Amino acid sequence: MVDIFVFQLTSLFTMINPVAAIPIYIALTEAMTPKAARWVAMRASVTAFIALSVFALLGEAIFSFFSISVNGLRVAGGILFFVMGFEMLRGRTVPKRVDGETDGDFGSDVAVTPIGIPMIAGPGAITMVILMIQEGKATATPTMATMSLFVAIFVVCLLTAVVLASGRQMLAKLGRSGSKILMRLMGLIVMLIAVEFFFAGIKPYIIDIARAIPAA
Repeated sequence: MVDIFVFQLTSLFTMINPVAAIPIYIALTEAMTPKAARWVAMRASVTAFIALSVFALLGEAIFSFFSISVNGLRVAGGILFFVMGFEMLRGRTVPKRVDGETDGDFGSDVAVTPIGIPMIAGPGAITMVILMIQEGKATATPTMATMSLFVAIFVVCLLTAVVLASGRQMLAKLGRSGSKILMRLMGLIVMLIAVEFFFAGIKPYIIDIARAIPAA
């Protein structure tokens, strides 16, 4: 049972890769107080935990009911990240803060989307928890395997919150000029992540179209 938990934990942590969420998190919380930024990190992790738990239990049924696929989620996420990365290169953030909007209201929005979903609870992580819970049902102790998966999701989301908060502390040491430079570099990174997301999602569609074309 311990082997299963370790496998689930390491696989999820590697797939979620919280370090990749730091650029977006830093860009969206740059103007916030340290306390408000930590709250965003925690709320984003809670959002990801809830999302991954729901998809672990109902993901297969949800995708089947709406006739959607994880590849569609990859394409949508890639477009969203590309727009965000482009705006970060210009020194701006997406979503934009409305005049008069408090840290709490803005933080609630960005913690859910795009940080919680689809940055932390992304297509890869969603697919992985669906597969893991199916594999767990095939073991000799399906109940224990399922419980182990939810514990692994909780631990990974908690570690993600810690990683994000640590990234925010790194920003504070760079100063205003350093943070602006870092934001633009991270914008480029986000755009590269977006390209990978987009083409990983659209590739299966292209293959299906190519197979459907009759040979000459």
